[in-house]
Amino acid sequence: MPVLRLEKVNARMGEVVGGKAANLGELLAAGFRVPPGFVITTDAYEDVCRVTDLLDGLPNSAPEIRERIRTTALPPELITAITAGHEELGAGPVAVRSSATAEDLPHASFAGQQDTYLNVVGPEALLDAVRRCWASLWTDRAVAYREANGVEHSAVRLAVVVQRMVDARTAGVLFTANPVTGDRSESVIDANTGLGESVVSGSVTPDHFVVSGNRVTARLGDKPTSIRSAAAGGVETVAQDSEVASIDDEQARELAELGRDVARHFGAPQDVEWAIGADGVWLTQSRPITTLFPLPAEAEAGLRMYVSINVAQGVYRPLTPMGVATLGLLASGVLRELGLPAPGVRPEPFRSAGGWVFLDITRTARNRIGRAVVPRLMAAGEARTGRVYESLLADPRFALEPGVPWRLWRALGRFLARNRIPLLLAGVLRDPARARDEAFRRVEELRSDLAAPEPATARERLETARHALLRATAPRMAWVAPRMMPILLLGRLLPKLTRATESEIHVVLSGIPHNVTTEMDLELWSIAQHIGPDVDDLAARYRDRSLPAEVLCGLDEFLQRHGHRTAAEIDVGVPRWSEDPDHVLGLVENYARTGGAGHDAAQRFRECADEAEVMASEIVSRLPNRVHARIAAFLLDRVRGLAGLRELPKYCAILGIASTRRHLRRIGDELSSSRRISDPADVFFLDFDELSDVIDGNDHRDLIAARRETHKRELRRKHLPRLLLSDGTEPETQLAVEETGDGLRGTSASAGTVTGVARVIRDPVDAHLNPGEILVAPSTDPGWTPLFLTASGLVMEMGGPNSHGATVAREYGIPAVVGVTDATTRITDGQTITIHGSTGTVEL
Repeated sequence: MPVLRLEKVNARMGEVVGGKAANLGELLAAGFRVPPGFVITTDAYEDVCRVTDLLDGLPNSAPEIRERIRTTALPPELITAITAGHEELGAGPVAVRSSATAEDLPHASFAGQQDTYLNVVGPEALLDAVRRCWASLWTDRAVAYREANGVEHSAVRLAVVVQRMVDARTAGVLFTANPVTGDRSESVIDANTGLGESVVSGSVTPDHFVVSGNRVTARLGDKPTSIRSAAAGGVETVAQDSEVASIDDEQARELAELGRDVARHFGAPQDVEWAIGADGVWLTQSRPITTLFPLPAEAEAGLRMYVSINVAQGVYRPLTPMGVATLGLLASGVLRELGLPAPGVRPEPFRSAGGWVFLDITRTARNRIGRAVVPRLMAAGEARTGRVYESLLADPRFALEPGVPWRLWRALGRFLARNRIPLLLAGVLRDPARARDEAFRRVEELRSDLAAPEPATARERLETARHALLRATAPRMAWVAPRMMPILLLGRLLPKLTRATESEIHVVLSGIPHNVTTEMDLELWSIAQHIGPDVDDLAARYRDRSLPAEVLCGLDEFLQRHGHRTAAEIDVGVPRWSEDPDHVLGLVENYARTGGAGHDAAQRFRECADEAEVMASEIVSRLPNRVHARIAAFLLDRVRGLAGLRELPKYCAILGIASTRRHLRRIGDELSSSRRISDPADVFFLDFDELSDVIDGNDHRDLIAARRETHKRELRRKHLPRLLLSDGTEPETQLAVEETGDGLRGTSASAGTVTGVARVIRDPVDAHLNPGEILVAPSTDPGWTPLFLTASGLVMEMGGPNSHGATVAREYGIPAVVGVTDATTRITDGQTITIHGSTGTVEL
């Protein structure tokens, strides 16, 4: 049937009636007031427009497609069906709305991308409006939007909704959650008198209402005009008094309550269009709010506070479900090795939503110890997160719990005693060389354990994958981590202990030895310098083994030693360099070119180490007290000798994760060949218990498909909150963006000033950075650090002085400013900027 009555439409018919019509049919079936109407289906669109022929026959020209559709004659039987549907509605004025099959998707609403025609009068005008709706599928804005959201043009079809026109006195948009702060407990209403077109189109600043519980906060907009139905058809703009509110507080509460009912029906926050006519409120559209950040499922009552692990680890993308499970299992294993309570497969505060991982830190905000310690830890690791956290401490919902937290003190005492932290500190400081040797010996032990013979069956491989995390990796991490904690603490205290400035300590901490990540980068640089002037097609020449023998041997050894690494490496679902070496080979190609042009990263690193030694001597020499000078010299020497080991706990973790991935891939191959899963990589969209079920013969393909869709949607997300509340609020939205008079402000991470061309990079894969360019990134993890060898400076949206990117920047001696809000959008690629590492500012 080319025409369907709206009340016969439901959510399962989206491919026939489009997203808008499907949602309207759902609302009608649920008893909500929706203007009666009918739908001209996508079958009619295909019959009339022959979309495939148009796409094949035209040179990708949207204007030509639109013109052909607007001038196409409609089949007589379709004209009859549309006219009959119109007469059933009383043959009066109607609203004609586009309803695309790619509309109201979980990741993209397509709001306003296709056209709507209001107060259409008469059958001829109706037929013309239908054609114009079809043609609007090919406007420049609609084509660009589909391309931006990865939607195939040929896969999209258009239905048209025709509804009885509501002669609205007032209309607008209702969000059942606050789209700016994310707060699910607030409803936000934008309204104006007349038709809702003035609100939706943005032609006026509407009245704005925020409804929280029974409280209504109103802000009248600048709305000098209103759009109303014209007597002869179409609409007209009329003048009005901006000072008169379009709705009162009681109407705002009623709309908010209606919106909550709609959201409950669809099971997700909604963006609702509404109109108030002489006979009450009508709903004219409802779609999901696609921009809200997903929330963890929460078992505990009350408002909770979550801090992002993704931000802390510099991973600006969602993890796969198996990646979340692996990280949780490994964290539990480490905590148990340290004698801390961690029952189950993930730590109790561990939360995840859509592949984003968080820690519940609510209890830290409610006791004095947490309030004293957490901001300092955050200031070192991710500075702006600390400021956001502190802004919440005045919230009465996170009020201090009465009394002294003796239980926490006792737990801390047990932890220090069990792990002999004071003795560890003394031993490490007394003989740093021995501590280093022992730490690296543990790493080699882990490599040996993980290289055990391959198990034979999928069941055995699954148990071996768990063993790699809990029995091999966790004990080594638990051994190394406590020995690093005192050194990191001393590093933070050096300015006070030595009476040096932060900038001077940044210099002292450059050129640090014994860091597995910087040594990896320099090893790759050294290999590149043996390639010679011919660097074209390096990846192809490596695969066909036509590179010089010295280079081939070096690359083989590099991938054997470091092939477990990659960008976003904490996710077991992400391929390693050893599986896909093209990224590494691209870096080598870039290194070879820049080295041939005179840039020497290895020499620069040695110079940084020399400058650090000179600075340490200067700091010691100006101390008037001989005892103080000797203590300062001792501490500076020990921190320089041991700070490089800070990468080892994570290095161990990535070795274990890579080994787990190897076993999971083999399981995926076996299950795929026996048709129990569709693709070998499906194993990364299950957790360990679910994968065990599949090995036992259970079918989880529907679950896998749903999780793949979620992962695909979240990969498109461009914003990641540092802190998140369980009601959906992103507290950072309530903090002002920090700016200087002519630029941006962040946190000092590595001293120095540099001016250069900004290179904005959001993914290190296939990225290139020429010598002298300044790297501008959301965040970084070890997979990014090879880019640092050619960068002249670093600007990051995330991070603090002790975050990974900041530490590596200091070690390479490049100025760095971190925690710069929205740096990748506010700094333009190719723009010349100046960064002042000492003051934490960026001049634009």
